[in-house]
Amino acid sequence: MTMAFADVEVGTELPSQDFVITRLDLIKYCGASGDFNFIHWNERISKSVGLPDVIAHGMFTMASAGRVVTDWVGDPGAIVEYGVRMTRPVVVPDDDAGALLCVSGVVAVKNDDGTVRVDLTARFGGETVLARAQAVVRLR
Repeated sequence: MTMAFADVEVGTELPSQDFVITRLDLIKYCGASGDFNFIHWNERISKSVGLPDVIAHGMFTMASAGRVVTDWVGDPGAIVEYGVRMTRPVVVPDDDAGALLCVSGVVAVKNDDGTVRVDLTARFGGETVLARAQAVVRLR
């Protein structure tokens, strides 16, 4: 179901989503993206370069947050622009629980051209991990 421009106002909240990220997810993403940097799958090397543990790919975190927008709008092709600034890593432990990424969004701007700007908040362990996470979405 695609969102209608007339039904959306500034302040409209998108349904929040929680994403569990496991080491297996990171290994799959390594294969899909071609990014096999050791910090995304090897605990020993991650710690040797000063990280607390293996960390999720920034683009994986960004894509997970973007799902909140695509699920809300119902059409991934409606996203005109999407960008974030990565501020903190998502540390993924080697256990069955994984890391919990909590993402929420709100319509911050409604433009005259039929687009809205959605501001996203992505948190891990109570800390914001993406700054200036914004998507411009064309609504029908």
